[in-house]
Amino acid sequence: MSSAVTGNRRRNQRQRRVFTLLGLLLVATVAAFGMDWVMPSKDPDELDPRISSIMRKPDYLHAQWGLFEQNPETGKVVQSRYADQFFIPGSVAKLFGVSGVWHALGSDHRFVTPVHAVGKRRGATLTGDLDLVAQGDLTLGGRTRADGTVAFTAVDHTYADDIPGATLTPQNPLAGIDQLARQVRASGITKVDGDVVVDARLFRPDPELDPTPTPLIINDNLIDLLTIPGEGPGAPAELDWRPKVAPYRVTSSVRTVEAGKPADITVTPSADGTRIRLSGTIAAGSAPVLRVSEIRDPNAFGRTALIEALKRAGVEVTAAAVGANPAGKLPDSYRGAPEVARFTSPPFEQYARLILKVSHNLGANLGICLMAVSTGSHQCPDGFPALAKFLDEAKVDRKAVQLADGRGGNPADRTTPRAVARILTYWQGTPDADRFREALPTLGVDGSLADNCRDCPARGKVSAKTGTVAGGDLLNDRLAVGAETTAGYLETSQGHYDVFFIGMNGASTPDISGVLTIANDVADIAAILQENASGSS
Repeated sequence: MSSAVTGNRRRNQRQRRVFTLLGLLLVATVAAFGMDWVMPSKDPDELDPRISSIMRKPDYLHAQWGLFEQNPETGKVVQSRYADQFFIPGSVAKLFGVSGVWHALGSDHRFVTPVHAVGKRRGATLTGDLDLVAQGDLTLGGRTRADGTVAFTAVDHTYADDIPGATLTPQNPLAGIDQLARQVRASGITKVDGDVVVDARLFRPDPELDPTPTPLIINDNLIDLLTIPGEGPGAPAELDWRPKVAPYRVTSSVRTVEAGKPADITVTPSADGTRIRLSGTIAAGSAPVLRVSEIRDPNAFGRTALIEALKRAGVEVTAAAVGANPAGKLPDSYRGAPEVARFTSPPFEQYARLILKVSHNLGANLGICLMAVSTGSHQCPDGFPALAKFLDEAKVDRKAVQLADGRGGNPADRTTPRAVARILTYWQGTPDADRFREALPTLGVDGSLADNCRDCPARGKVSAKTGTVAGGDLLNDRLAVGAETTAGYLETSQGHYDVFFIGMNGASTPDISGVLTIANDVADIAAILQENASGSS
């Protein structure tokens, strides 16, 4: 899914945002020394005619196409077009960041978020504070299924304002907070004569990372706003929203209009984000329309959410539920402050699946901060040297990669097709090869490739990260598509995979539906590559 799909309104405001000479001997040499068996770049006329016809569409008149496919076992390069030139990667850049934090933490790492009782306890009363120590848990139970896996939809709610068809997972966004509250009560505490404090000292949020990760994240730091059409034209639309935490209040004046009309819903938050108003129209008989509004102060939100959850669990807190997070009360350490609750996350592999399957931007940027923390730093920018060290170990040419965030949305982000292929090749030589590949969207099956190529022979045989960068071309009243990319694995035979990159930079299209068509074109090229690779294996 897109890393920076933008319209002419809201997102514009957010953007800161080898030839064969020695036969098998050469193949063996290449494989032994990790070299590439180099082929010259191909012009479209030399490619499969189906690929050439796509690249020559009118939308791509001024576009640049990059293409790279390689057998990681032999080093043989199957396809190569501008393999060593920079391309805007879009969310394909997530392959680097997610790989780095996966390596730093390990696939089985679990985030453990504790609550400490700070003060004196007499019987069931704590005279002091409950401190929730945020650990950078991306979902805090808000997406966790009963089997411990993390739920996602084809179009994630974080994209609700930009891409049609975003839907919600059914899990309770406050599940982790509720579990912590119940554990506090189970510890024997029924009254807190003091306050609840969120300890968010794990790392310092860096606004250069957009969206900006915070140590405490509840529902991706978003309020979900679901509008359901009324019974007929003229009827008021219904509204549902979550998570319901004070002092947030949502009102709606959205009206139902005749069937077939496009939805036109505006979300207007107050300066502090706690008062949200919806206005506009929704068509009769249409599917519900999802929008989101930002939680401006995640720590205050989390504090209130925990106080309210404690009340539901039978624990009284004397401090007012609504208010700023009193971080000044935090102790220097928790020595002597017993842990009275803890929430343990699913393994990191599940979070990697979420980030890669739906192109979760907040989670990808969070990875930069978590890499910094893994080195002992509280400053998110220190995650980049950690990532650089990992890429060196993975034998990725760092000069062929430029990154200023984890999600692939910074204007500075660039990569070459060959560098992307190298990080994919790295994973094939690790014990987590299958886990990493399966964490990527699968063509025609799930994630951002769920709706592509559902009936083609390559369905289920391409695992790849997608990326889109698009914004308003105000001069020509259209959308400029800076990049549409995809990179991953092509199944050539059972248990064998080629690595590949497809990238298009510099197209234009009238509207968001055209962006989706371009994404489908890139997916179709991947499908053709897979069909050809499996046919020649």
